[in-house]
Amino acid sequence: MTDSDVAVVVLAAGKGRRMDSGIPKALHGVAGQPMLSHVLRAASAVEPRRMIVVVGHGMEDVGRVVDGATTVVQESQLGTAHAVLQARPELEGFEGDVLVLFADSPLITSATMRRLVDARRHAADPAVVVLGFRPGDAAAYGRLVTNGNGALKAIVEVRDADDAQLKIGLCNGGVMAVDGAVLFEFLSEVGNDNAKREYYLTDLVEIARAHGRECAVVECPEEETRGVNSRTDLAAVEAILQRRLRTAAMTAGVTMVDPDTVYLSADTTFGRDVVVEPHVFFGPGVTVGGGVRIRAFSHIEGATVAAGADIGPYARLRPGADIGESARIGNFVEIKAATVETGAKVNHLTYIGDASVGEGANVGAGTVTCNYDGVGKHRTDIGAGAFIGSNSALIAPVKVGDGAIVGAGSAVSRDVPAGALAVTRAEQSEKPGWAAKFFGRVEGRSTSAESAKRSSKA
Repeated sequence: MTDSDVAVVVLAAGKGRRMDSGIPKALHGVAGQPMLSHVLRAASAVEPRRMIVVVGHGMEDVGRVVDGATTVVQESQLGTAHAVLQARPELEGFEGDVLVLFADSPLITSATMRRLVDARRHAADPAVVVLGFRPGDAAAYGRLVTNGNGALKAIVEVRDADDAQLKIGLCNGGVMAVDGAVLFEFLSEVGNDNAKREYYLTDLVEIARAHGRECAVVECPEEETRGVNSRTDLAAVEAILQRRLRTAAMTAGVTMVDPDTVYLSADTTFGRDVVVEPHVFFGPGVTVGGGVRIRAFSHIEGATVAAGADIGPYARLRPGADIGESARIGNFVEIKAATVETGAKVNHLTYIGDASVGEGANVGAGTVTCNYDGVGKHRTDIGAGAFIGSNSALIAPVKVGDGAIVGAGSAVSRDVPAGALAVTRAEQSEKPGWAAKFFGRVEGRSTSAESAKRSSKA
């Protein structure tokens, strides 16, 4: 298959009324990405020459996720055949194979798309190849009627099917591969003599056969045809995709202690021998190197974790976090737009934002990089081998030099030279005997109060 003979048309104009949302249905997310992005990524593996996304009026936001595809607008929602017709100017003169896909069906795989195109190129030269599946309960689906040789004779909607057709287990998955040389000629013959007065893509089978052309079916697992029309459907698709992603990760050498509690994004990448403990969430844009351990209840997005690092439990890595080899990010630590270099440790209850932590540095518990002054963000740079004492505030912009020490409880607002000690605590003072007198007075008051209670009860 080459990029010279396949085009992809993705129908993304659906408003998703049952979603009860102001967001176009195609932009609702599964596994950290819009549904449309999943379809386009799978289709790109087929190496199409052209990719066209049909959007509805006012759906400008869809354009931000089309990944180089061309968008065309279906001004009025007049059916699936009418939607494909909107791509005609972009496919003028194209005579290869046209794959028609749906943005709200993000589970279809590249392998299934390839099989559709391969079937279109069969020696029988079918004009239309339809995706079919065999559900456990076929009640709601249109049936695919085939002849003894397996060629597709008709697509029959449930409301129009007779008793014999209702017994057919092969159902219409909607997706098609069509001969581009005749696609728009056949589409121009589709009528709207039906209850909804819409132009249906399924009529192409009848029209192709009327022109003496064969039609065919390619079968796939039921889940690949799963469409999203409601929030319930969206959750069901999410569950299926998460299962696929977890299985792929474990097959590639990742250990998941409790897989069902780990949530991945479609673009999450792992090295070998990563261990992921329970209840870990990976948002978009995460790369994890080999031998990393992600401890329980951590949340990671837009971050890179190098080989051998140890993250969590209860760690949060936000976008721009870049964790070096063998670094340690401990419990209740948040890292944002910051680099933590090789072997550095940020172990407890700490916020590192807009900063760099040098190789082998140690950041004590309760440390905060004060990066925001109410107007802008500022950087903190902690040098290699530096030691930041617990409960310190580093008030950016500020630099702590290599090998320097910041004493616990300090608020540092000026640069600390390499090898220096910075301490900003107030001088400690003592009052001998004060504590004993204080506790004695408190104990005396407590004893008097108890005596008063006993007297009142008597």
